[in-house]
Amino acid sequence: MPLTRLIVQQFRNIKACDIELSSGFNFLIGPNGSGKTSVLEAIYLLGHGRSFKSSLTGRIIQNECNELFVHGRFLNPDQFELPVGINKQRDGSTEVKIGGQSGQKISQLAQVLPLQLIHPEGFDLLTDGPKHRRAFIDWGVFHTEPQFYDAWNRLKRLNKQRNALLKNAHSYRELSYWDRELAELAENISHWRAHYVEQVKGVAEDICRHFLPEFDIQLTYYRGWDKTTPYRDILENNFERDQHLGYTFSGPNKADLRIKVNGTPVEDVLSRGQLKLMVCALRVAQGQHLTQVTGKQCIYLIDDFASELDSQRRERLASCLKQTGAQVFVSSITASQVADMQDKNSRMFHVEHGKIEQG
Repeated sequence: MPLTRLIVQQFRNIKACDIELSSGFNFLIGPNGSGKTSVLEAIYLLGHGRSFKSSLTGRIIQNECNELFVHGRFLNPDQFELPVGINKQRDGSTEVKIGGQSGQKISQLAQVLPLQLIHPEGFDLLTDGPKHRRAFIDWGVFHTEPQFYDAWNRLKRLNKQRNALLKNAHSYRELSYWDRELAELAENISHWRAHYVEQVKGVAEDICRHFLPEFDIQLTYYRGWDKTTPYRDILENNFERDQHLGYTFSGPNKADLRIKVNGTPVEDVLSRGQLKLMVCALRVAQGQHLTQVTGKQCIYLIDDFASELDSQRRERLASCLKQTGAQVFVSSITASQVADMQDKNSRMFHVEHGKIEQG
């Protein structure tokens, strides 16, 4: 499901661009600050409804402008071009169009444009707290389990209500009605997550072995509470502790993907280059699994391709990405860093001062 065309207006330092894209590799070449990362950011916005660099809309709208536009056309599974677009106003309002229809949801954008981002700050997937790894799991579950999105939103609302009730409750009985539904949702979400991790881990471990053959990589899922105890019992047994804390301590909001290398936490073993390769392996594995299960192709956005990778590791990553047959966008300071990745289907774009020209 590649993008065939991208139109960006008033986004960061890009006043306007309209480019035709390759279904394979698209290279964005230019010096730091030229706008090549902004192109990746605009594509990410088109698929996620938000930037990967800033949560503040005002920072991504070009100075002295009141709004930005990102529009694209992508090939659906029937090989028909479908227009998609997002408009963001400086007041924070957002309008999404899919197939020319206004009033669409951002979650619908994510469904039609599954994206994977690999960028220099992406190490937090491995080295930071569990929330990044939960997001990694939930990306996959969102795209493969139709009921997940609504169930997760319902659980978050119930959890917020429960935390409010904890402040004034005199006994557990006052929470038990809410906890029945909360427990059922938590068990379902945990089951979907565990099933997804079990499916994707084989693909991920295989790719990790290809990228990092000198290490033994293990992935395990932790659901956020004791695996032998029903969540309903956890909520009741921990009522007094939760009340003292003022929030629900255990649950799906504590889930994690635990990653070890040779039995040791990953951040204690791998260099920065090796960490980047593992992040790449996990992202590529997710895309491959998505294609196997749904038939959809993931789009990969790789910012600063050469960062932390020597020529041998760049070659391994490039070869793996080509084998997926997916559409890939790669930013790089020089064309020489991506020369080995080019083929007759790829396109090269030169970026300077926010202007994008095909080379």
